[in-house]
Amino acid sequence: MESNTVTPHDRAEELRSKRREAESGSLRATEAQHAKGKLTARERIELLLDAGSFKEVEQLRRHRATGFGLEAKRPYTDGVITGWGTVEGRTVFVYAHDFRIFGGALGEAHATKIHKIMDMAISAGAPLVSLNDGAGARIQEGVSALAGYGGIFQRNTRASGVIPQISVMLGPCAGGAAYSPALTDFVFMVRETSQMFITGPDVVKAVTGEEITQNGLGGADVHAETSGVAHFAYDDEETCIAEVRYLIGMLPSNNRENPPTVESDDPADRRGDVLLDLVPADGNRPYDMHKVIEELVDDGDYLEIHERWARNIVCALARMDGQVVGIVANQPQSLAGVLDIEASEKAARFVQMCDAFNIPIITLLDVPGFLPGVDQEHGGIIRHGAKLLYAYCNATVPRISLILRKAYGGAYIVMDSQSIGADLTYAWPTNEIAVMGAEGAANVVFRRQIAESDQPDITREQLVKEYKAELMHPYYAAERGLVDDVIDPADTRSTLISGLAMLRAKHADLPARKHGNPPT
Repeated sequence: MESNTVTPHDRAEELRSKRREAESGSLRATEAQHAKGKLTARERIELLLDAGSFKEVEQLRRHRATGFGLEAKRPYTDGVITGWGTVEGRTVFVYAHDFRIFGGALGEAHATKIHKIMDMAISAGAPLVSLNDGAGARIQEGVSALAGYGGIFQRNTRASGVIPQISVMLGPCAGGAAYSPALTDFVFMVRETSQMFITGPDVVKAVTGEEITQNGLGGADVHAETSGVAHFAYDDEETCIAEVRYLIGMLPSNNRENPPTVESDDPADRRGDVLLDLVPADGNRPYDMHKVIEELVDDGDYLEIHERWARNIVCALARMDGQVVGIVANQPQSLAGVLDIEASEKAARFVQMCDAFNIPIITLLDVPGFLPGVDQEHGGIIRHGAKLLYAYCNATVPRISLILRKAYGGAYIVMDSQSIGADLTYAWPTNEIAVMGAEGAANVVFRRQIAESDQPDITREQLVKEYKAELMHPYYAAERGLVDDVIDPADTRSTLISGLAMLRAKHADLPARKHGNPPT
């Protein structure tokens, strides 16, 4: 007589069958995803994490919603894959929207899975990467879906400054789906296939009459160059995800750890004689600050943040003697390196990120001041510039500033001068630290003499030379203790590395407070 008893082997095979169903998904939907030039969620996770390291959480989760035909369609994972793995051996948590299921739209079960993995990442003190390819809230689930977004936003905020949060935009993300990335530390985008906007082109046309494409409204290049929403933009998903792995290698797992160090073959005492030729002594001649950075950091290798937005300032992560540093530098090739609204915002956010994650900050100054103009003043350059000032003043990580050439006016103070708490300040012999340029200063200070002169142009030229000789010579600030030393440019790398080594154990106590109230 045959037995109908189900054996453990049967149950194990049933489980394997369900896992195969969850992992393979719809072949037709997979082909449609590939036809758009996009990878599936699982293919993306495989690229991000070390081979074989991914451990999935709640693979068999299914929604419980009814109505509008939902009860007849209850796929495993509910459109989001969650779990953890490793990147170069370090634990990283990840969630990835699966566009093949409900277009990656967020429902109650979908959101609960994300909430859980975010809580796990915070508890474990490990970075969180979101691979975003979702169509927003699942309309059929109504307000429950919207509440799911609220839970994500709340956790993004709680994790801010505690663990690194990286958002990778790999498809269209509209409405609430765009706000979570905006709360994270870094946003990556892929050209042509990823977009971010609060209201899509159809709504824009209906309300304003403006016609625009999805990429024109919120594509990768728009957010990397114009809005500043995206820190990085790449041509394909493979390159994008490889750069995410590279960035993770520059960041600590959480705010209680230091960034990972590596052995460097680049000598700490390597001289940089080429720097003497890279930077012209004439303060009106431009040069490329990127080349200066390449000479200073290990093997000339660095990762620029917001490379194509606010180009008049450079923000980058690099290593010096194997230790991760954050670099903030004026870029004389763009707007002469002035500070404006966008540059102030870009640098302020970068300084705050470095401070949150124990990354020392090196500031390279060559700044003629703040950008003058009605648009800047009416746009709030005062409060935007104050963001950078606040960020530096509030930072407790090791801070070293170096004045290459010009450092004029309020911009000199804001760019981590000694007076706002820089631990070490150095200057090259080409430095000019002053309230303003000599020509402008002479016009103000010697206005009467110039006006009364029979030869005003000659008089102005003589008085400019006198002003420079008296108040703007390279050793004026050093004589008054406003810089710690004037150094040979060729010795810059070894000087900075020595200072960083001394400051490695720096500890600073802040006044007891709930939180500050920074300018916005």
